[in-house]
Amino acid sequence: QAQLVESGGGLVQPGGSLRLSCKASRMIMSTFMGLDVGWYRQAPGNQREAVAMISSPGTVNYADFVKGRFTISRNNGKKMLALEMNSLKPEDTAVYYCYVGRSGANEYWGQGTQVTVKD
Repeated sequence: QAQLVESGGGLVQPGGSLRLSCKASRMIMSTFMGLDVGWYRQAPGNQREAVAMISSPGTVNYADFVKGRFTISRNNGKKMLALEMNSLKPEDTAVYYCYVGRSGANEYWGQGTQVTVKD
């Protein structure tokens, strides 16, 4: 069974930056290349929401609330994805989950990493 391992969360002040990383294991590279990847987040009391996605062909989409501040990237050779987060706001506080998969097919989720933005 494929596994996603995240790293990079933590505590940061408003206006600061963090970089999240996610590595897929037990998944061959060609499988990773053929799947969409992305980041979701879930704040207490809220539903999980999409933050940023890169499709298998490379189309990038961002949620409006992170456009211009967050950058998603993928490295197919290393089976990794990352999320560079700048100009962080308190409302960005949430557990962030990486995702690899395709709706209706196999889908994989990371364990989640906490991002807390406060003074």
